[in-house]
Amino acid sequence: MSTPSQNEAEWDDQRAFLAVIEEGSLSAAARRLSLSQPTVRARIAALEHVLGDALFVRSVNGMVPTHQALMLADHVRAMRRASDAMVRAASSQPDQIAGVVRLSVSEFVGIEVLPPMLASLCQRYPALRIELVLSNISANLLEQEVDVALRMTDPKQQALVARKVAKIPLGLFAHGDYLARRGTPETAADLSGHDVIGPDQAQADLSLAAQVMPDLPPAHFVLRTDSHAAQFAAVRAGLGIGVVQVPVAKQNADLVRVWPDLQIDLLETWIVTHEDLRHVPKVRAVIDHLAEAFQT
Repeated sequence: MSTPSQNEAEWDDQRAFLAVIEEGSLSAAARRLSLSQPTVRARIAALEHVLGDALFVRSVNGMVPTHQALMLADHVRAMRRASDAMVRAASSQPDQIAGVVRLSVSEFVGIEVLPPMLASLCQRYPALRIELVLSNISANLLEQEVDVALRMTDPKQQALVARKVAKIPLGLFAHGDYLARRGTPETAADLSGHDVIGPDQAQADLSLAAQVMPDLPPAHFVLRTDSHAAQFAAVRAGLGIGVVQVPVAKQNADLVRVWPDLQIDLLETWIVTHEDLRHVPKVRAVIDHLAEAFQT
């Protein structure tokens, strides 16, 4: 059996390097990798020896990566994604609807929309396993960081295939108890006398809020957050009036739609995968099931 040459960087050493980059210290990286701190330190030293250069500057604030280390980290992340994709692909036979499918969705969709869909999916295919990534940042489908993604924009990359499955309306909602206390605003100008829940720094959401509430600057919002899930939780708690996806709000009997005739926007929803994965049975099963669920 051959052994690595002196100039070959071993994968375990690169994993340790990436863990230190992402965690910021040897001890945190060791916990993440279930290794001892001296082992992680030795792996970093071995990698530095192969590369012939220091990768970190030791400081009182932890391990500070060098400029070269930050550039190399992207390559190691790409290797990690490829390794993870290989493991998912090998988690079942090619013709079976079984094994792992990694799915990326926004925080709000993952918390408020997807769970019932996943429940019926797993009942339908009991050998399927879902890895759910909650992030408002689009996952890298080109490098197969995930297998399937739900997005609110049509992807333009040629290697991706997408299916539009919904146009989700947005509306203004408040808890019935809040409206009983404060009354229902009749016009946009009336919102200045109400507690409004809105975005913080997300420019697209701020622009949308400005269209709906042109006379109410964000500084007057009772709660500012870019988390749609947190906004919805605040609306359900009776904190104030906020924008919510209409189908989700209608599942909460205590919520009342303010200005029912007002449709703030339509969120086009796409299910996206890499063209190399679209005919894999387990991936196709997830896509078809979610598409069906969104349209019922």
